[in-house]
Amino acid sequence: MKKIYLWLPVLIMTTATSCTDFLDIEPVGAVTENTLITPENMDYAITGMYSAMHTTSYFEAPLTNYAYGDVMGGDANKGSTFNDQSPFTNLETYSVTTDNSYLNTKWKVCYEGVNRANVVINMAEKGKDVFSAIKGEEKDFYTETVAQGHFFRGMWHFELVKLFGAAVPYIDLEAYQSYVNPSVSNVDESGNYIYIWNEIINDFKFAYENLPDTWSTKQGQANKWAAAAFMAKVMLYQSSPYNGKNGTNSRWAELKPLLETIMASGKDNKGTGYRLADSYESLYVAGESDWTGESVFDMQMAISGVQTNTNVINGSSHIGMSGALGTGGWGFYQPSYDLVNSYIVDDNGLPYMDKSYRQKPVLTSLDATGTIPTTDLTVYTDPRLDISTGRFNIPYWDWSVPTTIDGWIRDVSNGGVYLNKKNIPRKADQGSLSVATSTGSTAKNFHLIRFADVLLWYAETLIELGNYQEAGNYINQVRARAANSHIMAVNASSMELSTSAYILDDRINNKQNKNAAANYRIGLYPDSQFSSKESAMQALRFERRMEMAMEGHRWYDLARWGIIKNELTEYIKYEQQYLSKYTTCVYYDNWVTLPIPNDQIITMEGVLVQNENWK
Repeated sequence: MKKIYLWLPVLIMTTATSCTDFLDIEPVGAVTENTLITPENMDYAITGMYSAMHTTSYFEAPLTNYAYGDVMGGDANKGSTFNDQSPFTNLETYSVTTDNSYLNTKWKVCYEGVNRANVVINMAEKGKDVFSAIKGEEKDFYTETVAQGHFFRGMWHFELVKLFGAAVPYIDLEAYQSYVNPSVSNVDESGNYIYIWNEIINDFKFAYENLPDTWSTKQGQANKWAAAAFMAKVMLYQSSPYNGKNGTNSRWAELKPLLETIMASGKDNKGTGYRLADSYESLYVAGESDWTGESVFDMQMAISGVQTNTNVINGSSHIGMSGALGTGGWGFYQPSYDLVNSYIVDDNGLPYMDKSYRQKPVLTSLDATGTIPTTDLTVYTDPRLDISTGRFNIPYWDWSVPTTIDGWIRDVSNGGVYLNKKNIPRKADQGSLSVATSTGSTAKNFHLIRFADVLLWYAETLIELGNYQEAGNYINQVRARAANSHIMAVNASSMELSTSAYILDDRINNKQNKNAAANYRIGLYPDSQFSSKESAMQALRFERRMEMAMEGHRWYDLARWGIIKNELTEYIKYEQQYLSKYTTCVYYDNWVTLPIPNDQIITMEGVLVQNENWK
């Protein structure tokens, strides 16, 4: 039986930064339990539930996960200066402790999201007689409202599981109704961990069975297919090996038909069946990215109204350049040397999966003064490189062609020579606006799940079930799309298209495109790559890194695959050649989860037990 205790309500706080003070803030769009139960106020509660995705806790990255998935995963360096945001530096250099304030904020933000979901479910239950009589999209307003509550309750609990492990408190409606902000134990009366995989899956299952196919209005809301995709993702994680702990259990056989249903019937809220966007680049362009058919569930962004925290990804100025774009920025979140070099391809347009890319020269180097960077544009790389990351001497969207460190990188010795790009908007995205904006202000959505994810999950499932060759077809399907876009050469002064000696060598379609910004090459994996589980997984893992770079996934993948110690040990050894902060770093094999914050354990007075990897 669950133990339920009272804990004190917690206000979300912004993190102290080099540029702001501590601020206590009321959660955006929050609705209390005492709110009058009317359809109008129910809508306010639903809006508040969705708005929980937009918080000012950007460094802790509540949903985009750049601090954990990318920086801890070895795809990015923290950037800025070494002493700026010491809790972030501790995550980056694997000096993780149980009192890390980022982890504590992440915990609180996630449970605030759970709380708002339970507020919605609770209000709907109290007004069931009224709400059941109101027509919804496909069912009644009551049912579809409760289903949205289950969706978000599942999503926020899953965010906790991904980072802290599956033995975390699950706050259901009974627990919520028992007290305001109930404290639920993560162990049973015998001291055994209570893993919440199935509770999360049941939340998404309810949402899948009761949400509409599409929403005719409010199209940013979750539909049944988004719920199905999240359910599949939870099952994928539950089936993954981790390190033999974390309460995992193989669900590959039941995951396969679920993914097949999503691929065959899933659609976005405009009724477009799920598909890969025609070009990789279009996924990161405001006005083009939202309705390509690839978005399964997005964090909606908009430059409108008075809310600046709904028009930025990963913070207002946090991830912006240090001044080169004219709007200022703090210079956090730079791609790693290791990530950039991993895009180098061989004569067939394939990655060096034996990791020999680490024996090749870095693609960008500095002169003796440390201020003038030079990028070797002749080296053939996967064309996704210059969409996902910024390199000197390559057009940086439509802003300019960066040629000197000044204004672009705050501290090369701490962050390296590459630029965050995928998360920065084009200059044209912002236009003439009255709303407060910054370098990072954009109306392009952040993709929490996209269809490429689903295809690669299906390929992984097929590999686990022994269907290696079939898995290769789906991996190559994702890879083939990479040939459809690349960065073109421009005149540096006018930013208009120009001529160059560089090409896209498209080995998939047997053609060459001229006037590229650098040499690119792309080819498909041969059938021989999928002759065994080991080699098939090698391709799957590489393709996930190339396709999903700088989208907050890498650390989570390495952790669930059970290969994180070896991968990050190799990463540390490589990256320390260029950044001395990694010289003494060590990654431990039990760190497939991060520690439950000690503040929470103390607050809950023994009810909450540290996870098994950190005891």
